[in-house]
Amino acid sequence: MKVQVRSGDSLGHYSRLFMIPLNLIIDSNPTINPSALNIGQEVQIPGFTARNYTVKNGDSFWKLSEARHLSVDALLLLNQKVNPNHLSVGTTILIPTRVISAIVNGKKNYNYEAVTADITSLKAIYPFIKVNTIGKSVLGKPIQEIRLGKGTKKVNFNASFHANEWITSGVLMSLLNHFLLSLTNVKPIRGLATMPLYNTVDLSIVPMVNPDGVDLVLNGPSAAVSEQVIKINRGRTDFSGWKANIRGVDLNDQFPAKWEFEKERLPEKAPAPRDYPGTAPLTEPESIAMADLARTRHFDRMLAFHTQGEEIYWGYEGMEPPESQVLATEFARVSGYKSVQYVDSFAGYKDWFIQDFRKPGFTIEMGKGINPLPLSQFDGIFEEVLGIYLAALYM
Repeated sequence: MKVQVRSGDSLGHYSRLFMIPLNLIIDSNPTINPSALNIGQEVQIPGFTARNYTVKNGDSFWKLSEARHLSVDALLLLNQKVNPNHLSVGTTILIPTRVISAIVNGKKNYNYEAVTADITSLKAIYPFIKVNTIGKSVLGKPIQEIRLGKGTKKVNFNASFHANEWITSGVLMSLLNHFLLSLTNVKPIRGLATMPLYNTVDLSIVPMVNPDGVDLVLNGPSAAVSEQVIKINRGRTDFSGWKANIRGVDLNDQFPAKWEFEKERLPEKAPAPRDYPGTAPLTEPESIAMADLARTRHFDRMLAFHTQGEEIYWGYEGMEPPESQVLATEFARVSGYKSVQYVDSFAGYKDWFIQDFRKPGFTIEMGKGINPLPLSQFDGIFEEVLGIYLAALYM
């Protein structure tokens, strides 16, 4: 929500007026000097929207603000050209409205269009978040990263490396929305205050690493790639089992962590719906984008969301630091998932992250069943992984 500065206004006044933490207002307006506001300057207020309201007979600013638990000055601020002493029936005014419920609906077929729309909506309501493009998919779709927080502990979450694990994107975006609501409404999550997390963590979220593959599974092939992907899919037009990117390369077998060993033992030797690691490590734009992100940011910990199995994988070749076991034990406690140190798998993002940075890296296998998991599991998965999300930021 945008407001225009009046004489005597301050960001502190807006914080008290709308009961929004001052630091979130400051972070939502990075180009503004908080100590030198100019009359007429636009200021963004996070956690609010301005809704149109048509004046009815008997309305007054006092009655409207009283009914909505607002200060009269909040209405005066948004309606500076309206004479509050002479409200005319039929006049349209703006009502500041606190956002108290999630706008992300992750419990649906969550494709690239859905994640893009939700990122845009979240950015509009919570302008203290930053949205970056870290790369593009084979078909040119931007791979987006959401970044927030003011701390030094760098944490990355990512989802949908595998196309038919698209439910992970909806879960991750819903977790983010839950966290943002908690910040602006100053309400704890499971008894945990979240502002200290915002102040101590530099949070990075890549909600959909493989947008082309997700769209293939959920929407079917576009005309431009239909012949190619049907051939890779052995003539089948059912893409529900597809894990790879649009070129038939498994993005989670693309990283230089015993890649040659993994390549030799995997059955697929050519582009396939799953388990083909490519001709060399890091040939695909999606995997390159994720590697470049980690190299640039130097994350302190990384969590990759996958399905399925209700397990937490946290080791790689003995290179994981002692902190990894501590975190994995807590993740298992709060989620009910099983902590597993080693699995017979290599060349994954988690493996490479641990190998190259010697920092805690995790693959979180959410839910149980056959991928793609049914949406009936969404609510349960969300509650299980919420504890992991909070613990990853808090510990």
